Amino acid sequence: MADTDFTTNPDEAKDRNFITALARGLEVLRCFRPNEVELSNLDISERTGLPKPTVSRLTYTLCKLDYLVADTRTGNYRLGAGVLQLGFGVLSGMEIGQRASDEMRALRNGPNSYITCAIGEVHRLDVVYVGVHRSREDVSLTMHVGSRLPLFFSAMGRVILVAMTDEDRETAFRRMQTEQPDKLQAAQVSYEQAVQEYETLGYCTGYGDWRPDVNGIAVPVFSLNGSKVYGLNIGGPSFHVKKKQLEGYYAKRLIEAAKTLSVRP
Repeated sequence: MADTDFTTNPDEAKDRNFITALARGLEVLRCFRPNEVELSNLDISERTGLPKPTVSRLTYTLCKLDYLVADTRTGNYRLGAGVLQLGFGVLSGMEIGQRASDEMRALRNGPNSYITCAIGEVHRLDVVYVGVHRSREDVSLTMHVGSRLPLFFSAMGRVILVAMTDEDRETAFRRMQTEQPDKLQAAQVSYEQAVQEYETLGYCTGYGDWRPDVNGIAVPVFSLNGSKVYGLNIGGPSFHVKKKQLEGYYAKRLIEAAKTLSVRP
């Protein structure tokens, strides 16, 4: 069965400017998950829903372009230097990651040593971390740049939904309806609750809804040209990071950090 993350949007399929072959090549690269070193053509076929002959041609082409490297012994593939070049180029262009570093460090260095602070942006139905300052404890959230959270079901995702333009939000709901229709109703409820929460508190919360063992709160950060909304969050293991401290101590500081990052120097 195809992974819903790779389902082609009907609107994209009808778009004359949409290049399906390019989209499929990128889908192949997106198959690699954290801590995975190699994948076979069969693995990729199962995750994308693409026929194995199509996958074979795509992986061959990606190897020729140095985006994949083939292991002749196993027949598997790993990401190549070309992907790293793309990644570093993207990260270097994300001015928010560098600008937010000092603010995130200050939040992370607060009284609770289990706090992790991160900033992320939307990609399809996920929020991807583009900057992270992990907690000062050995036992912490295993989150890093590139980690993903669900857009509709995490504090960071919901606060971005609340703050984004109506057009972008409608696009997100259409994508949810197409790719994860069984979760559409829950997504609508989650969003409506987020709107009420943000209007009342100035931030969105996540107490065990993304993961039962994690508590966190999040606020929106706007790019300097106003074209993009990021999410800035703090959180940690629920056993050590409690709602009372998050809302009583960290919330005000998180809101101030977001205001600082959203204003042109």
